[in-house]
Amino acid sequence: MKEMLIHSIGQIVSGDFASPFIDGDSILIRDNLIAEVGYGLSADADATTINADGTTVIPGLIDSHVHPVIGDYSPRQRVVDFIASCVHGGVTRMISAGEVHMPGRPTGAIGTKAMAIVGAKAWGNCRPGGMKVQGGGLLLQAGLTEADFEEMATAGVKHLGEVGLGGYHDWNKIAEMVQWAKHCGMTVMMHIGGASIPGSDAIGAEHAIKVQPHIASHLNGGPTAPSLADIERIIAETDAALEIIQCGNAAIIPRILDLARQHAALDRVIIGTDMPSGTGVIPLGMLRTIAWVSALGDIPPEAAIAMATGTTAAIYNLPAGRIAPGLQAALVVMDAPIGSAAADALETLRIGDTPGISGVIIDGEVVVRKSIHTPPARRQIEVS
Repeated sequence: MKEMLIHSIGQIVSGDFASPFIDGDSILIRDNLIAEVGYGLSADADATTINADGTTVIPGLIDSHVHPVIGDYSPRQRVVDFIASCVHGGVTRMISAGEVHMPGRPTGAIGTKAMAIVGAKAWGNCRPGGMKVQGGGLLLQAGLTEADFEEMATAGVKHLGEVGLGGYHDWNKIAEMVQWAKHCGMTVMMHIGGASIPGSDAIGAEHAIKVQPHIASHLNGGPTAPSLADIERIIAETDAALEIIQCGNAAIIPRILDLARQHAALDRVIIGTDMPSGTGVIPLGMLRTIAWVSALGDIPPEAAIAMATGTTAAIYNLPAGRIAPGLQAALVVMDAPIGSAAADALETLRIGDTPGISGVIIDGEVVVRKSIHTPPARRQIEVS
């Protein structure tokens, strides 16, 4: 039995939008899972102990929108190790919105099905920097049958990549395929906004209302945002999660959040990056977007963190995203950076700055000490 004890924590952010804080100063991890959260916890003599020195612990961030290929390489930006690099930005899990940048990507029914299965299985075995990637985001193509969806689900494909991304726009058939996917337990994300890659098209509220996806992807643009009228219709006439991303339109974020607030839908907001894209590779993209949501959208930072952790985990049925007994031990230790006007990590986010990360833990293992990307945290963890 392997144990880790994190003690002397200043504040614990739960990842739960409805109840964002947890009373306690200690977290006990046993065999890769969170075992207890509370005050003054103890561990076996041979356990790894981490002195958090009064800093903040949050769940590992879940990037709801990435476009990997196979392996830690981006042909779009000609960079390697970008996924492992994002662990230094506090990201412990990523969701593929479709391996659309795959060189020579097949576009027929057989090819797209094969690519989804390979993506799901390959990413199940590949952990760059400790990162967990849910790959194999199926991109819909003409000719797919209900039996194909059943076969893919059995093979481990858990979600659809962005519906409408690419050249296939038979919306009646797409709506039928989405129902097949839902029947197989797959989560459905859908491209919203202007055209992105060659062959794609603008997709708005009428399409989303017809398809009824689980996630309305990049409501603030991927990279071009839809109209506010379309955004409000999607909020009001679907139950979809409302995704805000880094590689989109920052100016419209406060207006999206205002509409979500008016419709009592802030608990549906999730956060991603949509990288790699023409905007680039941004290892701190999740932290930056959380800061935008909090500082520009007047959202408490602990609620913005929940949007980037527990809310996304709930949509994808992941055993992570919150700090609670029985869930996977993916945690980030952070503080105000040296020289900041803020007193702690949450105030840092509230004023729009990037906190300093002093530790990232995945499956009960410390995978990052002193992030290479964030400014240095004012207080650093001590591991013994």
